Amino acid sequence: MSIDLRRVRNIGIAAHIDAGKTTTTERILYYSGRTHRMGEVDEGTTVTDFDQEEQQRGITIYSAAVSCTWREHTINIIDTPGHVDFTAEVERCLRVLDGAVVVFDAKEGVEAQSETVWHQADRYRVPRICFINKMDKVGADFGAAFRSIREELGANPVAVQIPIGSESFFEGLIDLVSMVAVYYLPDAQQGRRFEERPIPLELEEVARRARRTLEEQAADHSDEVLELFLADQPVPEALLRAALRKATIANLIQPVFCGSALAYMGVRRLLDGVVDYLPSPIDLPPIIGRRPATRAGQEPEEVRVPCDPEGPLTAYAFKVVADKPMDLYFIRVYSGTLKSGSRVYNPVRDRKENISRLFRVFAKRREQIESAVAGEIAAVLGPRDTLTGDTLCDPRHPVLLEGIEFPETVISMSVEPESSADRDRLVEALRQLARENPTFQIRINPETGQTLISGMGELHLEVLVNRLRRDMHVPVRVGRPRVSYRETVSAAAEHEEEFKRPIAGKAQYARVRLRVEPFDPPAGHPHFCFLSAVSSENVPRPFIDAVKAAVTEASTGGVLAGYPMINIKVTLVDARAHEVESSEAAFEAAARMAFDRAAEAARPVLMEPIMKVRIVVPEACFGTVSGDLARRRAVVTDSGQRGDRRVIDATVPLKEMFGYATDLRSLTGGRGTWTMEPSHYAVVPPQIEDIILGLK
Repeated sequence: MSIDLRRVRNIGIAAHIDAGKTTTTERILYYSGRTHRMGEVDEGTTVTDFDQEEQQRGITIYSAAVSCTWREHTINIIDTPGHVDFTAEVERCLRVLDGAVVVFDAKEGVEAQSETVWHQADRYRVPRICFINKMDKVGADFGAAFRSIREELGANPVAVQIPIGSESFFEGLIDLVSMVAVYYLPDAQQGRRFEERPIPLELEEVARRARRTLEEQAADHSDEVLELFLADQPVPEALLRAALRKATIANLIQPVFCGSALAYMGVRRLLDGVVDYLPSPIDLPPIIGRRPATRAGQEPEEVRVPCDPEGPLTAYAFKVVADKPMDLYFIRVYSGTLKSGSRVYNPVRDRKENISRLFRVFAKRREQIESAVAGEIAAVLGPRDTLTGDTLCDPRHPVLLEGIEFPETVISMSVEPESSADRDRLVEALRQLARENPTFQIRINPETGQTLISGMGELHLEVLVNRLRRDMHVPVRVGRPRVSYRETVSAAAEHEEEFKRPIAGKAQYARVRLRVEPFDPPAGHPHFCFLSAVSSENVPRPFIDAVKAAVTEASTGGVLAGYPMINIKVTLVDARAHEVESSEAAFEAAARMAFDRAAEAARPVLMEPIMKVRIVVPEACFGTVSGDLARRRAVVTDSGQRGDRRVIDATVPLKEMFGYATDLRSLTGGRGTWTMEPSHYAVVPPQIEDIILGLK
């Protein structure tokens, strides 16, 4: 069955934790007729929070895909987590979505994770609309929340609605496009019913000014609206919507809606906004990929991939769910048609993959389908070697789409089976978790032999350990969480190593000269860079590739304390090979030794994760909390007022923040709140480094 791509919306719902994303999704599914009963987050009965851990904690941990129909449009929705520890789930979903609804708490405005989500959407150029939720909450302030979107996010919000009242007096909203007042009334069947009425006299002037501002902002992006605006003529509703849609898709504005999802207010109008302003797959420009090089020395060719169901297949794997007997892969099809029983090519792994079965997913339910066309999101069974961020394409038309760069892990803990009989099961279970979670890493400590797992935060690792015990039935013991340090170099150094010895009775020879130096990667690029100044005419390409593989692996072990190295560039300055005695194994051995010696000479230093922290405290506690932050080596970057409370933004080393929840509760009498997310890695001060390395 063919689908009209103009009537498809692929959107994500994203926000800070507790802003109301999942409740909004639940209301959308009900009002669109997709479900016949509205679940509640607090009761653990929502459609998208179907995992046991999510239901117990009352938070979203895993992104969930659902779909519904509204005004003859198919809306595919991904509900994403709001907790910073699961930000990778948001990252990979935004990578493949055409639009997003960003939900804000009407009292809190822009919060830490909503800022992170916004900048992730900026990176992938995802058009957005905003929903200022919880307008019935004590302290709700539409104007303040709206200003925070503009001032703190550098966005261009455009109000298409304004509220009627707030807090316990929140009655409805004024639609500035159609210029009607929408009142919400109690209804035993649906929670609320609505009535459209003329705008009340006391709000006419406010609504008229807000409408004038809306027309002025739309005129900046439409000559037709501008002409009418300058002539002081009324702007037709259809023309205004068209201008707003065009500007939204171009990422020039972000329409702002308001309501209360929990109280069933404003959700239908928000659905109208998804249809009216967010793009269909064919409204967006072709995605840019590159043609993989087919021979050594060939430059990759840029390729534009338009959304064409008749074109060559180009699809993107953005999520892996480790399952038995086969992993489930979530795929966005950008071009062509993906068919059940077909064979596709993965240019990242240089492997052919089978597509055994296709599914349309609705939360935890799967509906088997025969094909998925360009613009659709589906789940597949069959691939074996594919990972998150890989491209699947037509073998005759290979295309490589840009991968996803995930943040570095910041926290680690040791894990071991309760009995030696469970060791193999633990290793297999950890590999499964690593396949589906790009921000989960496993490492063996070379000195102690301990298995170390690393993630984005204490909650992240706690959830994964619970999965090991509950879902994978592997009883484990875990150590206390500790900081995931990194190493880098602070100077440039070179070393030449000659490898000349027999292996398995056969003479081997390789000579390698490497330079190791500091490297400042651009945002979104890998933290390790390898370059070769050696021509493949002088040294065969497989030997150069062996050097790259060896130094890449060696960098994960560090030279100070076994921590992975980041922000370094390694250059193969010179190499010599023997016509008969050289081999890839010899070049790997020479490269490893040369890297170790060069890195040791390049003044290695320790790096620690720095966290971005936002703390909200009563005014009376400001001085006490600020003094405590200074003791923790914090750098306060901003301090503002939010009603009768102070908002402190700071960067703090993660090492200093263990146990902070208890300390803040004590300092503020339980009235302070805080959020924390990874910011960057920074060099550890020498005196602290000596303590960490046990030199003091």
